[in-house]
Amino acid sequence: MQLVLVSGLSGSGKSIALNVLEDGGYYCVDNLPATLLLETIDFLAEAGHERVGVSIDARSAALPALPESLARLRSRGVDCRVLYLESSAQALLRRFSETRRRHPLAEAGLTLPEAIERERELLAGVAALGSRIDTSDLQPRVLQNWIRDLLGVGAESMTLLFESFSYRDGTPLDADWVLDARMLVNPHYDPELRPFTGRDRQIVEYLGRDQGVQRWLADVRSLLGHWLPEIVRENRSHVTVAIGCTGGRHRSVYLVETLAETFRAEWRVLVRHRCLSKQND
Repeated sequence: MQLVLVSGLSGSGKSIALNVLEDGGYYCVDNLPATLLLETIDFLAEAGHERVGVSIDARSAALPALPESLARLRSRGVDCRVLYLESSAQALLRRFSETRRRHPLAEAGLTLPEAIERERELLAGVAALGSRIDTSDLQPRVLQNWIRDLLGVGAESMTLLFESFSYRDGTPLDADWVLDARMLVNPHYDPELRPFTGRDRQIVEYLGRDQGVQRWLADVRSLLGHWLPEIVRENRSHVTVAIGCTGGRHRSVYLVETLAETFRAEWRVLVRHRCLSKQND
C-alpha cells in the first residue's frame, strides 16, 4: 500500500493536496484523528485499497505518537510519505480574512495571529517528518502542479468521456466539446444497413471504407492528441467529448467507439450512447 499523509497549517492548502490525491485515484480520508491511523490503514488494506491519502491537523491529541505509528506502518510494508504544507503568518492572515473562515484553534480563546502561531508549534514535530512546501506565494493551480510532481500523481488520472447523441434531442448539457458528424455519409439511407447501429460489424465496415469518415477521424485524433495534454495542465480531471449525428445510432456511435479505442491507451476512457441507452430502457 502507498500512504500519503497530508498535514500542515490551516489555510496552507491541505484541501488542495487531498483533492490532487483523490483525482489521482487515491482513497482519501480528511481530518483523521492520529489515534485512528493504524486501524484505519488496516481496515482500508483489507478492503483492497492500494493508495490512500490521509490528512491530520493540529487538533489531534496523538500527534506526538505519529512518528511511531508511521514506523510501525513501514515495518508492515506500507510505503509512507508525509507532505507538510506551511505559509507565512502574513499569507495565512490574508487568506482567513478573504474567506472569513474561523481558525480551528480559535475556539481556545486565541486571536487569529495567536492561533496561527500555536498551530505552528503543535505541528513542529510533524513538519520534520517529510516534504515541506511553503505555499505563501503559490496560486492554487501552481500548488496542484507542484504536488503532482512531488508525489508522482500524473496526468493519466484524467477521465475522458466520449458520448454519442442525436441532434433531434439537442446537444448534451454536460459536454465540453461538441463535434458534428452530420456531413458524413449516412447508413440510414441504405435499407439493408438501417436496422444496425454503429457498434455492429456491418456499419463498422461501411463507415470504415469511407474516405470522408476516415479524414474526419484523423482530424479529430490530431485535435484531441494535441490539446488533451494541455487541458490536463489546467488541472482538469474530467473531459466530455460529445459527437452528434441526425439519429444518434450510426455515425456518432461508430465515431465514439473508434475514438475511445484510440485514446484508451493514454487516458481513462468512458463511453456513453444516449440514443442506444434510451432504446434499451
